[in-house]
Amino acid sequence: MTRHGKNCTAGMVYTYQERKKDARQSGYGTDQIRTSKDSVKDFDCCCLTLQPCRDPVITPDGYLYDKEAILEYIITKKNEFSRKMKQYEKEKRQEELEMEELAAAEQRSRLRRFEGQESSIISKLGAAAGAAATTATAGAGPSGDASVSNMTADKARKLPSFWIPSLTPAAKKSVIKKPDKTVLCPMSGRPLRVKDFIAVVFTPVCDPHDKTALISKRNRFMCRVTHDILGNTVPAAVLRPTGDVVTMECVEKLIRKDMRHPVTGELLTEADIIPLQMGGTGFAGTNDQLSTSGARPVMQV
Repeated sequence: MTRHGKNCTAGMVYTYQERKKDARQSGYGTDQIRTSKDSVKDFDCCCLTLQPCRDPVITPDGYLYDKEAILEYIITKKNEFSRKMKQYEKEKRQEELEMEELAAAEQRSRLRRFEGQESSIISKLGAAAGAAATTATAGAGPSGDASVSNMTADKARKLPSFWIPSLTPAAKKSVIKKPDKTVLCPMSGRPLRVKDFIAVVFTPVCDPHDKTALISKRNRFMCRVTHDILGNTVPAAVLRPTGDVVTMECVEKLIRKDMRHPVTGELLTEADIIPLQMGGTGFAGTNDQLSTSGARPVMQV
């Protein structure tokens, strides 16, 4: 059996490769692509700025931020909450005024109904006297007939046309919910508080012969204890008491044996060991959510 090429035009089947190729060339449909290492941040970069941190801090969930960037983010969210709260209070005051107006209108309608009932009692008393006069003028001719006009008596207050604003349908007002003042972490979605931040201390690689700037180096930081080079492929953790960054191998082989800080000798707990969220490697076995898709124009029949 012969092999079929991707661009084979003699086949009877519209293959998957041909369909993908035509979709890319047409510019329609959903475009899917798998991100590479250059599309994700390094382990020592801020989750907001995607740049190396100058003053790194870490959350209890292990996400690294630049202190200036995360504080600016928190201030922005609080200002947004203040703006939404003012708008919410304004709408609530307007709703209260509308309810007061409706209550006043209901009171006026009750008063009119009461006045109408009182006036009907007086009209019934004079109905007998008016009946004789009506009978006497019944044979006076066409001028004594009942009027067919829609503007007589109390009908003058009702317009014959129903195309008036009070009778036309109106759209319902959008209800603004009370905003939540809790600031959420942009990565984990959990509540974010400044007092939970932990200052991170990276140990730079000591190479007296390398004169390259720290930001330009490929291997910038190392483990505080074992001096292993840190990277996106090396799982690391932050020790809460001092903020030192160590490898997970050091945690498993050295720290978990007696649960003491390898530098200061301080007793540690499981909460004091915060796994650092790894950077991107481009390999599906190491990172999650490396696929992305974008919607393009769709041809409709």
